[in-house]
Amino acid sequence: MGPGGNRGWLLRLVIAFSFAQGAVSMARPAVSYRALALGADERAVGVIAGVYALLPLFAAVPLGRRTDQGRCAPLLPVGVVLISGGCVLSGVAGSLWAMAVWSGVMGLGHLCFVIGAQSLVARQSAPHEQDRNFGHFTIGASLGQLAGPVAAGALIGGRDMAGTSALALLVAGAGAAVALTSLWRIEHRRTASTSPAASGDRVPVHRILRARGVPAGILISLSVLSATDILTAYLPVVGERRGIAPSVIGLLLSLRAAATIACRLVLTPLLRLLGRTLLLTVTCVLAALLCAGIAFPVPVWALALILAVLGFCLGVGQPLSMTTVVQAAPDGARSTALALRLTGNRLGQVTAPAAAGLVAGVAGVAAPFVMLGVLLLLSAATGLRAGGSSAEPAADREPSPKPRAGAGH
Repeated sequence: MGPGGNRGWLLRLVIAFSFAQGAVSMARPAVSYRALALGADERAVGVIAGVYALLPLFAAVPLGRRTDQGRCAPLLPVGVVLISGGCVLSGVAGSLWAMAVWSGVMGLGHLCFVIGAQSLVARQSAPHEQDRNFGHFTIGASLGQLAGPVAAGALIGGRDMAGTSALALLVAGAGAAVALTSLWRIEHRRTASTSPAASGDRVPVHRILRARGVPAGILISLSVLSATDILTAYLPVVGERRGIAPSVIGLLLSLRAAATIACRLVLTPLLRLLGRTLLLTVTCVLAALLCAGIAFPVPVWALALILAVLGFCLGVGQPLSMTTVVQAAPDGARSTALALRLTGNRLGQVTAPAAAGLVAGVAGVAAPFVMLGVLLLLSAATGLRAGGSSAEPAADREPSPKPRAGAGH
């Protein structure tokens, strides 16, 4: 059911997500730099980045089932605690194996937070509000992705790469804990008590996956997140090989995140202009070409331009894939469908960095970006093919509601 007139919950959720995602976005490049300082090569960096998604890969669907049958909010503080602990323990770890384990804990915490938060948005937003509210929600992720790499770049550097990267991870852990201050009374009691699956039979996973529009939404989300993830993990390695300072790499990653925020601020008019299917297809194709462009040894100013346009294109996929999956899912299985989407994301985060590490070891550090381009082109084709069967955004079918208090960006 939709929320009442007060949307303070959405603003506080965006703030909490900003701190949680900021910690993760600060920690991911810091983990890469610390691993390099401890003697890791490109393959080891890829494995550590993949372990981040390994535990979530198995936990997503059970957590989604639990959320469909109960409240969303309890997952949020659990996620924050796991993120914070994973960051801190990664900073004090003295071996690559330990870093991989705590990176997995960090990933599990991020999954808990995101499943709870996405389910909350789906449950407390009316159908015609979902594209907009998911777009606003993902601004929180973009704000974190904007601030996190800059903070990491400011702290990491000099001769003591191991020490400065450890400091960045400790700071990230402290930053994640701040998210707890925005999570009080964030779930409406009436919404929580009327969960569609609270008293009904569970919808089988195969039925959810066969719902028209769900597979395409999952693949697009997987591709876009894999692109963002490999950019975060491998751009520091590209910088090391091309002599670009960590502070500049942090600024470049933040430029991409800023462009993603800009995209989500204008998402509603873009949807009205192009529709969901065409918008997803065009942006995936452009993102594929731009990812491949990173493989070329372009100057820093050209790399900045590529990342800015790439960030804008990547900003479309996540919120619209959420709405696509939610609206296509059977009644009583929205959280499970979102969890399956996140399982696809984590599968991409396990396989894509590992594959990127193998490709980088054989063909050079720029080769993973060509691999990303191919994946995004495949997603564009799949989304276009499924476009006739997936629902267009409600904003295209009914007039937009008048703005309400608390609905601002």
